[in-house]
Amino acid sequence: AGWLVDHLSFINQCGYESCDSFACPGGVICNSCVTSAEDSHSISTVASTPSSSNGPPYGPGDAIEAEGKGAKMRYVFREEFFDISKPHIAAAPEEQLCQGCPEIFSPFISLWNDMDFCCCCCFLLILQKRKRKCVFNQGELDALEYHSKVRKLIWEGTLHLVQEGLKSGFLHHTTAKLSCRKNNVPHHIVCGLAELCEMAKQFPAVNESDHQAVRVLEETSSAEQDLLSCVVENSSNCAKIIVLMGQKYLVPPKSSFLLSDISCLQPLLNYEKKYDVIVIDPPWENKSVKRSNRYSHLSSWQIKQIPVPALAAPNCLVVMWVTNRQKHLRFVKDELYPHWSVKTLAEWHWVKITTAGEFVLPLDSLHKKPYEVLVLGRVRGAVKEALRKSEGVLPIPEHQLIVSIPCSLHSHKPPLA
Repeated sequence: AGWLVDHLSFINQCGYESCDSFACPGGVICNSCVTSAEDSHSISTVASTPSSSNGPPYGPGDAIEAEGKGAKMRYVFREEFFDISKPHIAAAPEEQLCQGCPEIFSPFISLWNDMDFCCCCCFLLILQKRKRKCVFNQGELDALEYHSKVRKLIWEGTLHLVQEGLKSGFLHHTTAKLSCRKNNVPHHIVCGLAELCEMAKQFPAVNESDHQAVRVLEETSSAEQDLLSCVVENSSNCAKIIVLMGQKYLVPPKSSFLLSDISCLQPLLNYEKKYDVIVIDPPWENKSVKRSNRYSHLSSWQIKQIPVPALAAPNCLVVMWVTNRQKHLRFVKDELYPHWSVKTLAEWHWVKITTAGEFVLPLDSLHKKPYEVLVLGRVRGAVKEALRKSEGVLPIPEHQLIVSIPCSLHSHKPPLA
């Protein structure tokens, strides 16, 4: 069926150990909170806490004596960001995962088996969220049809993985029953990534010949403007801490990043590296984003301008996160991937569950689903060059599930490694 992923442990095993010394007066290394630059949506949140490299995590206010030497500090992600013990919206008892998969899960979905697709356009229902009667539009009908095709796979696969998680002790049925509190989601988290990208766009353009291809992080701190709109590389074996707009960020070892706007990707092309895997999580246009004005979205035309062919190595695997809106899914498979010379291989689904093993949202919810789609494809390059590298290429199965307890930080995706 796929994998039940311990997202939190995966992050904490990635080697976020800092060799830098942030010494306070008296040679004391103070406990401080920083964030990982691994995930673009969470890099500006206070998301991790330090622990000693050879002991248990330290509590707030604890410190380590360094005696003037550079101490090693290991950072771990804060557990409360994965403490999703109760569904965001509870499903009806007969629709809960532990009750088994009902054959007919909704009266309007069952219509697919009995009548022609166009006849369903006249079907009426009360939309609970909007409190009004309306006819399904074409987009909603497309979404219902897609859901009817993947629902059984998602239900049965998730049930199998959840059962294994309960057997191993990773998931606990008693969690939701014993917990009377709400999900422990901190409300003071403010993401400054959008502000950082806006700052990057304000800097004047430089000639390619004058632009430094890469800036290597050194022991000494760098000015903020030196880290914007250029590739920043941490070539050491330890994580590095940088400060941007007063917030600390943790850059993993042997990694690099470009903090910029999508219209300013030339530094990444100047970096002259090819990639075997490219994962893209674009800010898709949707009504919720427009209403909240939380972040800017990209149009289909703008997404097509991402220079994937110039960045991809032969047989590069391209993974695109897509919302459940069928318009976007069709765009990726029928227009975007062919434009990039990428052959679609498979659709996978990320299913979000609680610590008790229940869907975070009812599976048949009309407003939001407890799953997201990944479209996997492979770059079709020159035949001779592709054949030379094809021996080590693993086949991609058609349908797999990634089941995990989601992070409460907005749009934080699970690890795909």
